[in-house]
Amino acid sequence: MRFFITILLIVLIILAAGCQEADPVCPPVTQTPQYLTIPPEKLPTPTHVSESRSVVMGRSERQVDKFVEGPLCNDRWSGTVYVSCDVQVYAWAEDPIFLKDCKLDIEPQTVVYVAYHNNTAYYNGCSCHTGVTPEP
Repeated sequence: MRFFITILLIVLIILAAGCQEADPVCPPVTQTPQYLTIPPEKLPTPTHVSESRSVVMGRSERQVDKFVEGPLCNDRWSGTVYVSCDVQVYAWAEDPIFLKDCKLDIEPQTVVYVAYHNNTAYYNGCSCHTGVTPEP
């Protein structure tokens, strides 16, 4: 009986250690964020890099088709996309709909990993930041 309790305690300690909150992927913002201020139509179209890139996410490494940094407008995403910590968005008041007037097309079946969301994968685009609900 004592052996069973010891094993149970060890298992509970291991499980509790796994429930710790993950360290943030992006460094904390220590200065005033630099938001985009020019209209989306005046932003340059990002240059397309045709080769995939390797990105470390946690303890694993993944190949992504597109690595995004800089302004998040005037682009088309497909395949696997990684949105880095070095992106620029428009300021928002209450709801974070900073992509509302951006020309950002995300193809169906695209997987978007977002650094600011601790490398969470999104499979239905970025509708929470556009203010538009995607159709099923």
